[in-house]
Amino acid sequence: MNVQLDPHAKTENHPIDHFRLDVLEGLKNSPKRLSSKYFYDKIGDHLFQQIMAMPEYYLTRCELDIFKNKTQELTDLIIPENEPFDLIELGAGDAMKSTFLLKHLVERGLEFTYMPIDISGNILSILNEKLSTQFPDMPVTCLEGDYFDMLQKAASLSDRRKVILFLGSNIGNMNPEEAQSFCLSLNQNLSSGDRVLIGFDLKKNPHVILNAYNDKEGITAAFNLNLLTRINNELGGNFDREQFQHYQTYDPVSGACRSFLVSLKKQEVIIGRDRISFEENELIDMEISQKFSAEHIAELGEKSGFITAGEIKDSKEWFVDTIWQVK
Repeated sequence: MNVQLDPHAKTENHPIDHFRLDVLEGLKNSPKRLSSKYFYDKIGDHLFQQIMAMPEYYLTRCELDIFKNKTQELTDLIIPENEPFDLIELGAGDAMKSTFLLKHLVERGLEFTYMPIDISGNILSILNEKLSTQFPDMPVTCLEGDYFDMLQKAASLSDRRKVILFLGSNIGNMNPEEAQSFCLSLNQNLSSGDRVLIGFDLKKNPHVILNAYNDKEGITAAFNLNLLTRINNELGGNFDREQFQHYQTYDPVSGACRSFLVSLKKQEVIIGRDRISFEENELIDMEISQKFSAEHIAELGEKSGFITAGEIKDSKEWFVDTIWQVK
């Protein structure tokens, strides 16, 4: 098995510098915000595994339903010509869902290289170990870093046709403007004929959605608050987690499900040499989890320069994997 962690995968500056700059810029904004991409340190990875296992968190089960039970349909849509290709997964995590697709592709004897991209070196190391055991003959190149940096790296490693996986409704972690910009950049980083499979969480009963992000056990709250601990540990911060409270909202009209941390008192937080002031009840915007209509998905693809090649929904029709092709 050809498994390697690419030593050139990280961005030019040390990742901790990007982390510090993003945190300070976000907390000096009005309103304050932190990027959800930094949730995933070792503890954050573990907490997210717990979230995915919660009965309220339907997203994982819905997309798993597609990858587990409709694998042949997926394969027919993303690899219709049976030619050699690179399967690139953005934000691969532990590849729980895509493993069903990998197994199917390996069993069919298709010629491909799996290239998981993730910002978390820890989760890629775990994935390395898992894949080397499960698929000893499958070529794998793990790329640690930001999506577009690593897409460019992948293009430099191989001129095969690219099939991109962007699962778990990660597209929903962007506001509508960011999602449009992301899809346009994705298109521009690919070549004609390349395909993209994107998971979209569909609008549904608002109680179902809100419960998925506001669990009674407090796992989602701990997931959000862990970012404050990470700032303390890695950036010399002194956040008191007890003085911040998780708050969740869902707007069924816009489809925006948003999480915040609320400052419970007037306080000052030190991060390295910087001081950040909080008013009582001031918010930190932590994450958006956008829900989509069919019309919104079609418009997003069209404006980004893609052609819709097909779509597959789960058995409840709560979630859809949409396949786009570069013109």
